[in-house]
Amino acid sequence: MSSSRSIVPSFSTILHLRFLFSVFLMPVFFYALSQVPDFDIQDTILTFLIWHLLVYPASNGYNSYFDKDEGSIALIEKPPQVDKSLYYFSLILDTIALTLAICVGWILFFAVLSYGIFSKMYSHPMIRLKKYPVLSFLIVFIFQGAFIYWSTYASVSGLDTLLGWNLNFTIAGLICSCLIGAVYPLTQVYQHEEDSRRGDKTLSLILGIRGSFYFSACLFLFAIILLFIYWSRMDLISNFWLFLVISSPVFLFFAYWFLQVYKNPDRANFRNMTRMTIFSSVMMLIYFGILNII
Repeated sequence: MSSSRSIVPSFSTILHLRFLFSVFLMPVFFYALSQVPDFDIQDTILTFLIWHLLVYPASNGYNSYFDKDEGSIALIEKPPQVDKSLYYFSLILDTIALTLAICVGWILFFAVLSYGIFSKMYSHPMIRLKKYPVLSFLIVFIFQGAFIYWSTYASVSGLDTLLGWNLNFTIAGLICSCLIGAVYPLTQVYQHEEDSRRGDKTLSLILGIRGSFYFSACLFLFAIILLFIYWSRMDLISNFWLFLVISSPVFLFFAYWFLQVYKNPDRANFRNMTRMTIFSSVMMLIYFGILNII
């Protein structure tokens, strides 16, 4: 009886799944969709639902269960105590995701399986990749960026990308990784005390607060360079200028926040991080949404 109650999600479980966090990762999906020459509507809808309503929330919940954060985490300023239902429900979401992925194709199935394995290794106490700053960064950099772009492109287009791999395809994936990687250390700048207490040497903790901003700025710049190369090779340089116009408010907000933090490190807090993350995600959604329209 108690085990069956553990499977039923509690309010705490639903909160820790952080469905809204999936919005931050949507630009990668819509970028891939905008570059597909032709797509299958059913596979596109299924792929979107699998990533954003199943895989990402399952990963959030599983990691939250083992992290047992007492301080603020992404989108939750005061996280409630976790319970066993969070663990079981995250595994149920993973199982549903894998089952639906089979309906789309083998590439998405193995992509979902691989993402699930590495996301569990990220926080599970037996492995806990989160303790290793460079390795944990690379996991996020690859699996939430290029890996999602490449597998999504293959899934919605029905094309075997392993046979048709080219330089443009590689660059597009790296663009996604750089944009995701640029935000990653900024999501950790307010957690240094809790991460230190738990023994997690995150990238932001190693870089320091100011170093995290410098690192993010470099990745943003690298993403811009890659975008210029990508759209130049596609003979669509107007799409690059459109990116600069739409993303310029994000860069201004970043510069403003960094200036505040430089004067007062206490400004590297949960609320400012949330504003930065939401703002950058919304602007990227607008940009890649426009690409899908035009």
